[in-house]
Amino acid sequence: MQHFALLLLTLALSFGGRDGSVQAGVSAFTPVLGIGALFRPPNIKIANSNGDEDRLVEAGKFFVDAFWTGKIGGGADKLSGNQAASLERQQIAEFKKRYKSRASTTTGSRMPGSFSGRSDSRSELVLCLDGKGEVIGCAGVEVDKIKKLDGYDGTFTGPLMSNLAISRKYRRKGLAEELVKATENVARKEWGYDECYLYVEKRNTPAVKLYKKLGYKTIWEDPTATTLLPTNDGKVAHGKTTIVCMRKKLGGGGLFANIFG
Repeated sequence: MQHFALLLLTLALSFGGRDGSVQAGVSAFTPVLGIGALFRPPNIKIANSNGDEDRLVEAGKFFVDAFWTGKIGGGADKLSGNQAASLERQQIAEFKKRYKSRASTTTGSRMPGSFSGRSDSRSELVLCLDGKGEVIGCAGVEVDKIKKLDGYDGTFTGPLMSNLAISRKYRRKGLAEELVKATENVARKEWGYDECYLYVEKRNTPAVKLYKKLGYKTIWEDPTATTLLPTNDGKVAHGKTTIVCMRKKLGGGGLFANIFG
C-alpha cells in the first residue's frame, strides 16, 4: 500500500480538477484537432525541458498549484502554507530525480528494436510555455517498469506517461491533447517505441475520457492502491483509490490503428 502511495505522488496519477476540467495534456509537433483548437491562446510553445534544472524547479512549483490544489477525490480547494511548502519541496525533488539525472541516459532497461542489445532509462519532461516563457503545463514520459496485473505476475518495460497538468487559466483550450501527443512523439520518434502507457485514477473521469478519446485502452485495474490527498485541515492524508493502467499503440496505423489493438 505504501508503494502505491509513493507511486501516486511521483507519477501524479489523477489529471483532473474538481471543476471537471482535465489537468493533463502533450506534442509540440502535432497540431491539435477538435473544438479546443479554436480557443488555443496565441504564442503558446511546447518544448522539452532537456533536464534543465531551473525549468524543473519552475515546473515543480507550477505543478503543486495546478495539480494538488482541488485534487479529485476531495482535495482541499486551497492549500495551507505547510501543505504547499511540503508538496513543493517533494515535487521539485521528484522532478529533478526523474528528469534531470535520467535525461538522455541509456542505463537500466532494454531498448527497443535494433537497440535491444542496449539498456534504456531515458526520461523527458515536456513543458507548455506561454508568450512570456512561463510554465502553464507539463507532461512527463519515462522508460520504466510497468506492472502486470491482468492475471500475470511481474513487470515489463515501456514508456510511461505521467505528471500531466494544465494551469486553470488555460484549460479547455486543447493544450492537454497537445501535451499528450508531444510525449507520444518523444516515445515513438525519439526513442523508437511503438506503445505508450499511463496510470490514472478511475474516479478521474475527465482524464479517463480524454485518454480514451486519444486512443488509450484499459488493460487492468487495481482497486487496492492508495493516493495522497491534501485535506482541509492542513494535512496530506493517504486514501484508497482504484488505479487504471491504459495503453496506446503509436504511429503508422492511421485512423483505425487502435481499434483492434
